[in-house]
Amino acid sequence: MRCWSQAAMLLMIVFALAKGQTRVIRNAFVRPYEVRPVPPVDFHNSDRIFDLMRAGQLYLSLADAIALALENNLDIELERYLPRIAQTDVQRAKGGGLLRGLSLLVNEAPPGIGGPNGPLLTSLTASSTPSPVVNTNFSDVALITQQQNDLSLTGLIPLSLGPPIPQYDPFLSGLINGQHLSTPEFSPVLTGSNFLVTNNFNANVVWTQGFSPGTQLNITFDNTRLTSNSVRFSFNPLVNSSLGFTITQPLLRGFGSGLNRRFVHIARNDRQVADLVFQQQVIDTVAGVARLYTDLVSLNEDVNVKREAVRLAERLYEDNKNQVDQGTLAPIEVTRAEAQVAANRGALISATGLVEQQELILKTFVTRGGLANPAIRAAHIIATDTVTVPDIEPVVPIQELLAEAVRNRPDLAQAGIQVENSWISLKGSLNALRPELDVVGLVQNSGLSGDINPIAALTQGAPGFPGGYGNALRQIFRNNFPSYSVGLQLTLPLRNRVAQADAFRDELQVRQSEVRRQQFEDQVRLEVADAYVAMQQARASYEAAVKSRILQQQSVKVEEQVFSVGLATNYLVIQYQTFLAQAQSTEVAAKGAYAKAKIALDRATARTLEVNQLSIQEARDGRVSRPPARLPNPR
Repeated sequence: MRCWSQAAMLLMIVFALAKGQTRVIRNAFVRPYEVRPVPPVDFHNSDRIFDLMRAGQLYLSLADAIALALENNLDIELERYLPRIAQTDVQRAKGGGLLRGLSLLVNEAPPGIGGPNGPLLTSLTASSTPSPVVNTNFSDVALITQQQNDLSLTGLIPLSLGPPIPQYDPFLSGLINGQHLSTPEFSPVLTGSNFLVTNNFNANVVWTQGFSPGTQLNITFDNTRLTSNSVRFSFNPLVNSSLGFTITQPLLRGFGSGLNRRFVHIARNDRQVADLVFQQQVIDTVAGVARLYTDLVSLNEDVNVKREAVRLAERLYEDNKNQVDQGTLAPIEVTRAEAQVAANRGALISATGLVEQQELILKTFVTRGGLANPAIRAAHIIATDTVTVPDIEPVVPIQELLAEAVRNRPDLAQAGIQVENSWISLKGSLNALRPELDVVGLVQNSGLSGDINPIAALTQGAPGFPGGYGNALRQIFRNNFPSYSVGLQLTLPLRNRVAQADAFRDELQVRQSEVRRQQFEDQVRLEVADAYVAMQQARASYEAAVKSRILQQQSVKVEEQVFSVGLATNYLVIQYQTFLAQAQSTEVAAKGAYAKAKIALDRATARTLEVNQLSIQEARDGRVSRPPARLPNPR
């Protein structure tokens, strides 16, 4: 029989190989001991950035800047691993292991030149007169300045583990052991010899597996072959085998599928949390890129304002110089005009430096290698989009925006899942309060066989079941010598203070997580309301700035006409030109503040991806389907 069974198994393996089913064999015998390969990180930039470069210039629209961030930004790349890490916890929990948890940190975009305390348009022009301060930091100040947001409700304080989880992955252990024993005997009557020599060979196998109700199953297959010089043994050599099943079933602590699969449920929830955290990271990154791009556009516009101020100052200087040469103007007026030219040139140099700094920040944020590539480092960004304020503002009731944010914000949704996980984990802490009461059952069949010892047979008679190992197996599977047992095992803690403290603390932490989740919701509503107010304020400021700039242009024109006929002083012309430059910079700042308030409102209501016509799948893949913008034709 043994030969036929081995031949059949060999034929099955050959057939599997012939049919190309080596993968099945590999999965069954090799895969459990291998780790899944993880490809190395690709730190090369996407081709899009090189498609947008021409003659050392990087022509960048807002859409392309966002696409570059989705393809290259390392904050997003970092979070792409989070769902896969969460999946390993699911696999671990299905095998009966403890969870390793997730990092729920979301990285924010750098503040940039336009961030809090940044120099963007806060000191508008060089002047001896007070400059109006433009508030470019609205409700998104806290979010912009934070380098990381921790979305975890419990932080680094986990709940207790509760009763041990059954080991769902079965494991097989085996023992092969050979032993030679030689011992002197004090009574030869017992063994028939003055010394006893035995040779033992053991081959034992144990199968252990746990199940969801808390059941623990042990299957033990023991085999012993013994030879001896004793003339008293009925068999020499003898074979002793047994097959036993031991089942332990908890009735109180550790009982129930829902309890013992709690980590599986938590791990599956964590997988949803990981997806939501990734989505929040994408939203924050896209909003950050839009903010950095808006600040770059505003900085460039302010450079144009200061360049125009230099042109006006230089024209006044030339006019004054001509009048001095003609003897119609005092020489001191040339000195004053020249001083104004120097001051305006200094302001222009400062504004140009701010643009270069903002370009470096933006290029680092939308690339993988940062400034390591010399071509990217040296490229000057040409922003092809402008910042505009719509003529008519769509009216959306604040209540609708609040409801939309509560409904759609990923960080708030994942906070709710964390609360659910806390309640699931609390079930384990409460169950650990119970005493241990287990039902333990044992079923075992045994077999004994061997070669008859002729010397023992003469004195004791021929024993039953002579034969080899096959005969012992037949006794086991024919149930010739069964053994049964069943019993209750009780472990009763008399104080149980550890379990009580853990359960009480965990319930307190669950309440804390509920409070923290409510704080998240309150913060969401606050962000929406503040961004809404900020956008209204920015629009009103922009309208006032436009009107102020128009009036200042008219004032400069009138003052120059009056000066040309000698009815005004040079000082007044310089002063009005300074006021005009300030008004123009104020308009630029107000327009940028409106755009950033709109970005903050879109982020607060989780509409960032929709507004920018992006899909979360593009962010997961790291490939944006939209082609790069067409570059301008070379001149």
